Amino acid sequence: MFHKEGYTIILTSLFIAIALSVLAYFFIGNELLVRGINVVILILLFLVLQFFRNPKRNFTLNEDTVLSPVDGKVVVIEEVYEKEYFKEKRLQISVFMSPINVHVTRYPVGGDIVYSKYHPGKYLVAWHPKSSEENERSTVVVRSSQFGDVLHRQIAGAMARRIVNYSEEGTTVAQASDSGFIKFGSRVDVFLPLDAKVNVALNQKVKGGLTILASK
Repeated sequence: MFHKEGYTIILTSLFIAIALSVLAYFFIGNELLVRGINVVILILLFLVLQFFRNPKRNFTLNEDTVLSPVDGKVVVIEEVYEKEYFKEKRLQISVFMSPINVHVTRYPVGGDIVYSKYHPGKYLVAWHPKSSEENERSTVVVRSSQFGDVLHRQIAGAMARRIVNYSEEGTTVAQASDSGFIKFGSRVDVFLPLDAKVNVALNQKVKGGLTILASK
């Protein structure tokens, strides 16, 4: 199963792959070289398909937990000053996604969307300390019943060139439902109250909508 954001790219990649394979067959006389080209084409096509995969998952929703918004690895757990929305100290948990991770972004908590804003910006590597403030990014705040306002921020990485954000202020969303998509390598920051109990460790691998980042 593939995410809708990948349909056009997948079809385009498939067309290009077929065209290149046909051209190689008719215009390159070396059979071994043609086979090598076809192998490279198949590998690249496989990587595109893998990037846009959207596996079905059985989510366990719980208002007392904050779920990981994406697949990846935890790279930051620290108290920071969040200056865009809260303008005070918050607990930040950041998850880095490599190009081979599932890139669907999910709501870590359910509730009412009270803030949603897109920021154009640079394309520093996603683990760069300044990427959260200088890269292309999208900030969303959901007002939950147990944690109050929970902010998650999609951050484009060095390879990413487009952030898709489905969040609209004034709407109500369910925990683990689709919040958006980031194309080709990125990171998501989650900002929580300081008294939230952290349930993950640095460098731990997490699954979007499945792994509990924090609890009451």
